[in-house]
Amino acid sequence: MSRSLRVLWDDKLSSYDFGPTHPLNPVRVELTMALAREFGVLTHPNVEVEAFDSADDDLLRLVHGDDYLSAVKKAGATGTADPAFGLGTPDNPVFPGMHEASALVAGATVAAAAAVWSGQAEHAANVAGGLHHAMSRSASGFCVYNDPAVAIAWLLAEGVRRVAYVDVDVHHGDGVQAAFYQDPRVLTISLHESPRTLFPGTGFPHETGAEGTSVNVALPAGTGDAGWLRAFHAVVPQLLRAFEPEILVTQQGCDCHLLDPLAHLALTVDGQRAAYQALHRLAHEITGGRWVLTGGGGYELVQVVPRAWTHLLAEAAGHPIDPLTLTPGPWREFVRVRTGVTAPQRMTDRSAGDGDGTAMEVQTWENGYDPANAVDRAVLATRRAVFPEHGLDPLTET
Repeated sequence: MSRSLRVLWDDKLSSYDFGPTHPLNPVRVELTMALAREFGVLTHPNVEVEAFDSADDDLLRLVHGDDYLSAVKKAGATGTADPAFGLGTPDNPVFPGMHEASALVAGATVAAAAAVWSGQAEHAANVAGGLHHAMSRSASGFCVYNDPAVAIAWLLAEGVRRVAYVDVDVHHGDGVQAAFYQDPRVLTISLHESPRTLFPGTGFPHETGAEGTSVNVALPAGTGDAGWLRAFHAVVPQLLRAFEPEILVTQQGCDCHLLDPLAHLALTVDGQRAAYQALHRLAHEITGGRWVLTGGGGYELVQVVPRAWTHLLAEAAGHPIDPLTLTPGPWREFVRVRTGVTAPQRMTDRSAGDGDGTAMEVQTWENGYDPANAVDRAVLATRRAVFPEHGLDPLTET
């Protein structure tokens, strides 16, 4: 499907670093890029790895207030906490160069959006991005500047009429939702663990925004591949087709994996790979291939994040990796030296007798609603909340 992929990368993106004991360790992105290189994902003729400019204050002001920008700059320069702006908390400790590192992440995502919107690339990715919790005047949930929101605001300023944002992180995409809650030009869809059991405590189906353009699928703890994919296919394609966006922006947090230490969903790398395939198909069907990809959460730094996001980049490049493929020996050795951890052996979570992992059967909504199933109840709550706003029947639309 893909014609071209631009990957925005600079080793300085690893400077977004809250410290060695913080869950959001930049080694996860370093290992991802190393694995993608070993597989040759970044050297295909239709893939280019490009540098980019840091986001300047004018770009950041599209989402963030001047007082907040000043507070971030001061905190990073002096080491002084400012709890009024969410800076210096356990989630968001102050670190040297905080503004510069955060602006670099935002600049990469805006550059990805610019490459796609200008037609320089069909797809573009910033795996260091996806900092979706940051609010206009506050850091939150490991996020200082909200790079997806800044990129979407830039697209709107460039004249894009409708943007769709799909967030598959285990945590609700609250910052992006808040930025566009009253803007019917932006459809935000977040699939996440129920706010009753997980930070940030928002993302209920009744949070519907302007004309039903804020969509929240709040899934019960323990949801695995089959339930998650059923929910995705019962909500996302229908709304994207009805909304008819000109460009698709996605946040690809992989912390919904069963090994993630901060959450309680139970997806595998194979289920996540199926989600990437689905989003890729939808981008080609609905937005003419215009797809901006960002990273996001993911706190199993070795076993999950590098494999998940390498699959993501390979899918976006149009050169998917067979899940049964062994991880390259040089990469496994690099992981051992860099982290002291034994790397995974294969690009799948399936064992040898479980099939090849290349296809995953999903019971779609047309198979019928099961009121005894907690996932189905969550899906129906979302469909009832927003489908009528888009001219869709919440009970029958498949």
